[in-house]
Amino acid sequence: MTQDDIDFTDKEDDDGITRYSQKRLRKAEFITPPNKLKKKVGSGGIADEILNKAQVLLENTEHDFLPLAERYLNLIMQGIETARKNKDHKDNEAVIAGIIYPAMQLKANGGMLHYPLVTQVAERLIHFLEVIETPDDDVIEIITAFHTSIRAVVMGRVAGDGGKYGDELKEALNDACLRYFNKDRKKREESPDYDENF
Repeated sequence: MTQDDIDFTDKEDDDGITRYSQKRLRKAEFITPPNKLKKKVGSGGIADEILNKAQVLLENTEHDFLPLAERYLNLIMQGIETARKNKDHKDNEAVIAGIIYPAMQLKANGGMLHYPLVTQVAERLIHFLEVIETPDDDVIEIITAFHTSIRAVVMGRVAGDGGKYGDELKEALNDACLRYFNKDRKKREESPDYDENF
């Protein structure tokens, strides 16, 4: 197998999500907490009129996303620092989980608070984190690039999808991930323990 035989473009995984043509090693999943209020008042529907009013209120209310985004960006930075200190790679899963959680929060809240570009970039970060094996120096550099990009979008108050700038940003981050996997695959192929059937 040569380098030309390897396709580093995105392909759909079993759930229809692209992950840089890599085998997913972990799954970032949403956990639905128990609904204590529903247990107290019982089940039943909410009138459409009330739902529509709530939706209009949510869409028309201006929330400052910056404080919330800062909170999760700080958690990502703490995860990056933990990864830098984890040179023996004993706690890879804990380190990666410590970064996935705030990335998932940014993804969820970005869309709800009118920052879809944050949602899209955070989603790509989650996909990257789902397939990496070890948070080595190259991975940390890529995660830092995602962090810096999300921070720039939030600080610049780039609401919406960012237009051409947003597309270029997502493409640059995607290219960095693909270069990493290309380099990683090449390094593994050169290893004496390489098994192409693995």
